[in-house]
Amino acid sequence: MLSALERFAPLPLQESWDNAGLQVGLTETEVSGALLCLDVNERIVDEAIAKGCNLIVSHHPLLFRGLKTISDLTDVQRTVRKAIINGIAVISMHTNMDNALGGVNFRIAQKLGLQNVGFFAKKSAEIESGTGVIGELAEPMAADDFILKVKKTFGVECAMCNELLRRPISKVAICGGAGDFLLDEALKAGADAFITGEMHYHQYFGYEQQIQICVIGHYQSEQYTSEVFEEIILKECPGVNTCIAETCTNPILYI
Repeated sequence: MLSALERFAPLPLQESWDNAGLQVGLTETEVSGALLCLDVNERIVDEAIAKGCNLIVSHHPLLFRGLKTISDLTDVQRTVRKAIINGIAVISMHTNMDNALGGVNFRIAQKLGLQNVGFFAKKSAEIESGTGVIGELAEPMAADDFILKVKKTFGVECAMCNELLRRPISKVAICGGAGDFLLDEALKAGADAFITGEMHYHQYFGYEQQIQICVIGHYQSEQYTSEVFEEIILKECPGVNTCIAETCTNPILYI
């Protein structure tokens, strides 16, 4: 299964700071079931145990940095310990899945019904990949209607936007997660709107009536990544039981 996921999203596509791939466990473990999720914590491991899954496939890595201790001092340490004790392997496909053809950003575009979707910030000449995608709405939309559509599609309570664009929106650029570094490239690519998960405060300034910024939350923007995992596994590893996690790991409350 690890090889199937890495064929779809090769590890060389990940950013230099990332730590995608096998996090916990043995590569030769026979999979009884795979739990698919965005983040890994103790509650996710508990759900895997309850559902008889001995593999967790996450988007965000459980391990970003090396551990000097595996005890009960931090959530990460407790999660690693619980996974090992219960014989559960953990695989994470992070920025390599963000940058892959058909990956996270393509799924966001699909949910919005965008057409003619392709990369606008290409990453590699050897493998078709990129850090953001751009596509077209079936029909141009007013900015307020567009934002309502985005909110409904991703089930968000609120979206953080700049001044509403006073022209129809046709071309939409997307970068799930923390994508503010692509805002200028989205503008250069001719996008009328830019959707991402989180953005720094000062990034909102200076783009009035140039591009519609729509920030919907990191978790919310990437919540459908598990569907991509499921499709890969069902195609490449038929017969393996897969479950999309029911546990919500979003640490942010909207009050």
